[in-house]
Amino acid sequence: MQISAEISEGTRQLLERYSRAHGIKKQFLIETALLHHIQALEELPAWAIVPPRLVVSTASGRKIANLLTKPTKPTRELVALMRGGN
Repeated sequence: MQISAEISEGTRQLLERYSRAHGIKKQFLIETALLHHIQALEELPAWAIVPPRLVVSTASGRKIANLLTKPTKPTRELVALMRGGN
């Protein structure tokens, strides 16, 4: 069966690059990706699926940018957790 779909230029470039770099035919890569995605959708709870693109509001985008440029210090609890504490 043949399927036709419009994809973005960025996605097409990623597909081409990965296909060439790994010597995998695009048809095989697309079918494997679809099977993997559909299986995940069927077997995992909805909250466990992370979308490939996140859409945020302008205000949220500014908050994210601010946090990236001026990160806050980690809490004692986070430091303890990262060091293997409970």
